[in-house]
Amino acid sequence: MEPLLTAAATWLDAVGVGPWARGSAMVYPVANTLHLLGLVMLVGGIGVVDLRVIGLWRTLPIAALSSALTPIAIGGLFVMAASGTILFAADGDALARSQTFARKLIVIALALANAAAFRLLWRAKFDVWRGAVPGVARAMAALSLTLWLTAGALGRWIAYS
Repeated sequence: MEPLLTAAATWLDAVGVGPWARGSAMVYPVANTLHLLGLVMLVGGIGVVDLRVIGLWRTLPIAALSSALTPIAIGGLFVMAASGTILFAADGDALARSQTFARKLIVIALALANAAAFRLLWRAKFDVWRGAVPGVARAMAALSLTLWLTAGALGRWIAYS
């Protein structure tokens, strides 16, 4: 993964994002704050839906909860992607060599694959889940929570690796 990340860092420098991200005292802290906001939106939105699928708040309809919170989670994902690109551009060479950063990217890819599979398999059934939710759906929701929280933790651990 290192060659691909090194190439991405080189490209971000060539198009001016890297120098811009490193050249201002405000760009990095603002991007970092936005990244945290995106994480809160993502995990706060999809995490509540995941917890409902797992079995909490059984009186709340899953379909309505998902319709209300999934757009917030997706918005958070986009905020994180944009701010994460800036954070990466600011220190791309070091991050390209970071095993912790590589693990974070792998966990994010797994979380996105799990989310896509969950939507494909279960989205049409949200309205009929009045009581029992299938065990596989509950397991996928638990995996979702675990993967997104792990990605967030790995993001914090990059500074210590």
